[in-house]
Amino acid sequence: MLLLVLVPLALAAVAFALPAGRRRPRVLLAGAIVHAAGVAALWVLRPAPALGGWLAVDAAGLLALTTASAVFLVCAVYVQGYLAAHPERDDRVFVSSLLVLLAAMTAVSLAQHLGLLWVVIEVTTLSTAPLIYFKHDARSLEATWKYLMVCSIGIALALLGTFLLAVASAGPGGPRSLLVADLVAAAPALSRPWVRGAFVFLLAGYGTKMGLAPFHAWKPDAYGEAPGVLGALLSGGVTNLAFLALVRVLTVCHAAGEGAFARGALLGVGLLSMAVAAIFIVGQRDVKRLLAYSSVEHMGILALGVGLGGAASSGAFFHMVNNGLTKGVLFLTAGNIQRAFGSKHVDHLRGAARLLPLSGPLFLAGFLAVTGSPPFSPFFSEFAILSGALQDGRFLVSAAYLLLLAVIFVAMGVTVLRVVQGDPGDVEVRPEFRDAALTAGPPLALMLVVLALGLFVPRGLLALFDAAAAAVGGRS
Repeated sequence: MLLLVLVPLALAAVAFALPAGRRRPRVLLAGAIVHAAGVAALWVLRPAPALGGWLAVDAAGLLALTTASAVFLVCAVYVQGYLAAHPERDDRVFVSSLLVLLAAMTAVSLAQHLGLLWVVIEVTTLSTAPLIYFKHDARSLEATWKYLMVCSIGIALALLGTFLLAVASAGPGGPRSLLVADLVAAAPALSRPWVRGAFVFLLAGYGTKMGLAPFHAWKPDAYGEAPGVLGALLSGGVTNLAFLALVRVLTVCHAAGEGAFARGALLGVGLLSMAVAAIFIVGQRDVKRLLAYSSVEHMGILALGVGLGGAASSGAFFHMVNNGLTKGVLFLTAGNIQRAFGSKHVDHLRGAARLLPLSGPLFLAGFLAVTGSPPFSPFFSEFAILSGALQDGRFLVSAAYLLLLAVIFVAMGVTVLRVVQGDPGDVEVRPEFRDAALTAGPPLALMLVVLALGLFVPRGLLALFDAAAAAVGGRS
């Protein structure tokens, strides 16, 4: 487990020190391959906790880590072609920051101490800021500062919530520890008012990092100005890991008898996020901002799923994986379309399927998948959440959920079909901006995985969804 964190950090130092820029993308790819192999080993070996229990593998963490590693590996392949098309840009900071981000995401997935968890989530913020500023223009600078300011306020709230949870554990019989296992074991001795207060601040703090409404102000600008690679990693990695942090806290709240309060708050924030996303998706003219609001929607679906509890919780963890993989497809293909047309505004985009015979159809397929169309896997995870809500008699919640999904499907469809269909006209594209194996192949690989998970889910994966759900009071 330590090597999964330390190897990317070491390779980040190597990439930063290399004088030849053409070698740095290869270092990134090597790090991604080694990391993916290490994550695969965790599925087989399941090592004992390390560093006194501060690092450990559990069901929810393994799901989030596997998704992040898979998306990172695909992005590392994509970067080989992406940077080759931008030889004028210095990739020293770009590649190094990506490797630091990989190490930080790994540490978040494995962290079982809430203090360590807070620190490494802050590292994800600091390592992604230079990536948002990759274009070095005024808009990307504004987006970077907004991202840093809003997420820093959020992480400060999360720190206060962590302090309050420490107070809750400091009474007689309390564990005087911030290890999740210790807090759960001594849950009856925790001060319940302090646990409630802690959850409120932690929901606001980590909810900001997730991009839940009303804490989502950074997301449209950051996703809109960042390279497609970073959009894929934010959606498939960083925001999922912020959700994982909330799951860790929810586990403690459930054990302490405050599960109903915490789930009620998540349910409300989840529906609010879907509603806000629907409002801003309607008539959206910027393709990347459209995907940003789609991410707000799906973070809301995750919060809604664990907020409902019961069988819906298992569907939420399935959806965490599906959304992360599907967003990888959408952001990488959106990046290809933006470079081909020289714009990300709908008024300047038409006929992407003709101009980019792989990226255009993949963008359309990604839209169908992310909006819950069968046979893609997000349909089944969204249906599992709906089924769980109906089983528990949450008919009004189910109706609101279906209505918001329908509005978003129609609104996104209007924009996506306008981009993909039609005649591109006299758009001239340089050869390096047409579809190539290194830029169209990676999103195609992710799309095939999304389709495969819609047709068949291995039993081992289903067992992990159920185990992750059981930790927060859910059931299969």
